[in-house]
Amino acid sequence: MKTKMSRLEKFWVLYDVGNSAFTLLVSTIIPIYYKNMASANGISASDSTAYLSYAISISTLIVAVLGPVLGAVADNKNRKKPLFTFFMMMGVLGCAALAIPRTWILFLAIFVIAKVGFSGSLIFYDSMLVDVTTDERMDEVSSQGYAWGYIGSCVPFVASLGLILGADAIGISGTVAMMIAFFINAAWWVVVTLPLLRNYQQKYYVEAGGTDVRGIFSRLGKVFAEIRDDKKVLWFLAAFFFYIDGVYTIIEMATSYGKDVGISDTSLLMALLLTQVVAFPCAILFGKLTQRFASSKLISVCIGAYFVVAVYALWLDAAWKFWMMATFVGVFQGAIQALSRSYYAKIIPKEKSTEYFGIFDIFGKGASFMGTMLMGITTQLFDTSRAGVAAIAAMFVVGFICFQMQRRCMEGETSQSGAMGGAAGFAKECF
Repeated sequence: MKTKMSRLEKFWVLYDVGNSAFTLLVSTIIPIYYKNMASANGISASDSTAYLSYAISISTLIVAVLGPVLGAVADNKNRKKPLFTFFMMMGVLGCAALAIPRTWILFLAIFVIAKVGFSGSLIFYDSMLVDVTTDERMDEVSSQGYAWGYIGSCVPFVASLGLILGADAIGISGTVAMMIAFFINAAWWVVVTLPLLRNYQQKYYVEAGGTDVRGIFSRLGKVFAEIRDDKKVLWFLAAFFFYIDGVYTIIEMATSYGKDVGISDTSLLMALLLTQVVAFPCAILFGKLTQRFASSKLISVCIGAYFVVAVYALWLDAAWKFWMMATFVGVFQGAIQALSRSYYAKIIPKEKSTEYFGIFDIFGKGASFMGTMLMGITTQLFDTSRAGVAAIAAMFVVGFICFQMQRRCMEGETSQSGAMGGAAGFAKECF
């Protein structure tokens, strides 16, 4: 099988390099900057964590609602790139605008806008995978995207961190350093995206799909009906909803949680930088492993590993423990996201990829909404972030069970399609 990436595959990977800079900000500098701002305004640690959770939940809910509609529009000929560009620029400009506010509530409002742009762009970006590569190479290319995203995002992050930590030495305030850091990451994001914008062409699309409101919702109804009847897709989405809930919540709330249990800002930032470095080779490794092991088995391993991470987090009370958790997360973080993306892309109709990824986003962002909201509510109810972490751990168990049901469906479809007439044998195996 071909192993060298094509130019278009490389350009697609570069968008992971660009948007991952914002992802790293969200899990490192932004929570610290926000929580310090909130603390200066008299907001307690548990309340500021909860408010950040609610902001993330609002942004993910917005994208989850818009996702299927946007996907239906994008699956028409030559619509995917303009919509991708619009949301990408919303995220870029929102990232830069985070330098403006001086109050915590305005900061969160702009953060929601930036997060909607970032998350919205991923609906179209993920669905581009079917246009830029083949089924046989999807696991490899998707893994390369996450891998280079992790290591590439370290470039603007290190520059930003050096600027922030060395602000006094170069004669600027910490606030000014933070403002420049937001601009650096926004510029990085848009510059590395340009090759994809110049070279991408939509290969698969729906013929005469219709773009009026009635036509869009009619198509969406048909897609939901197809998913309802296609158990291998339905079970995967159910599993994805539960296990990605924990993954996204850990990514987005790890820094805030670390501060709540007394870990210093510097230790948090350096540990999460370590996560990026570890994730780079491990994401590539898991992509290579798909040539020897079924991606479904590798996803199962990743879900189990994340359950261990969530349980371990309950005992976090020292910097070295956080460093250990960051290392372990780095091993599986890119793998579970990359393999889930490519696994889903291989089991859906290519010409409806954006519609299906819009629904994929409902389950992914809906899970993130539930996870961050659940963590926020339980943190305030019990006045400790550990209560939220315990609830998240349970989600991995449910996700693992649902994914094993999906694997049974896939195995049943393969083994029964000839002997039992395909659909009938498939349904029997699933239930």
